[in-house]
Amino acid sequence: MKHIFLATAFCTLFASNAFAGSMSDGWAGEASLSGSTTSGNTKTTDIGLALHLSKEDGPWKSKFDTTYDLGKSNGIDTKNRWYIGYQLDRKLNERWYAYGNMNYYSDDFGAYKQGSFIGSGLGYKLFQSDPISWALESGIGYRSQKLREIGIIPSRKTGEFAVRGASDFGYKFSDSVSFYNKSEVIWSDSDTYLWNDTGITATLAGNLAARFSFRVDHHTDVPFGVKKTDTVTRGALVYTLK
Repeated sequence: MKHIFLATAFCTLFASNAFAGSMSDGWAGEASLSGSTTSGNTKTTDIGLALHLSKEDGPWKSKFDTTYDLGKSNGIDTKNRWYIGYQLDRKLNERWYAYGNMNYYSDDFGAYKQGSFIGSGLGYKLFQSDPISWALESGIGYRSQKLREIGIIPSRKTGEFAVRGASDFGYKFSDSVSFYNKSEVIWSDSDTYLWNDTGITATLAGNLAARFSFRVDHHTDVPFGVKKTDTVTRGALVYTLK
């Protein structure tokens, strides 16, 4: 609970400063509120909060992301997951860029209680003009994960070298309707983690939009009795900061 409180306070402060100063300091992005149904290790109805911000300054680009998902069933917590990540890109030419990134997550009900990654690599923009945008990334880094204690199976923490790959695809059907597909894979000796997030966004009025999305999270190595794959189907209201 302490970590969640600190995370919420930090994200609220960061968002307030970014939103308040967006016109002068170059931050842009979106905040969203969602409701979802899940299957896999948890089956529940829950709510989600997300904040995605980016800022370009010459050849540099900063990207900040945080999400928080909370679920209850019959008054009992069934989902409590927080994620925060930051990436800094350095443009090399019109298509290539170097990046450094770090992220952390805490999940009370997933296969892994918590995890973090810090690394760097190269990115390449295959398409960067409307209606298509598509960037691929590959890199290396250090990964730490802690297995959730289940029954008589004790918790175990690992820290090791990891390889990362990512894809970020977008397509604009019109000025008001767009599609995205984002994926990331992190491979290490103890586990390979893959997630994919696909969604479609439609403008309702002004900066307000509606979004429908589907996400899959998959771990190759989990404790006995724990499912390897979780899915989330979301409907969300999105406020865009321009």
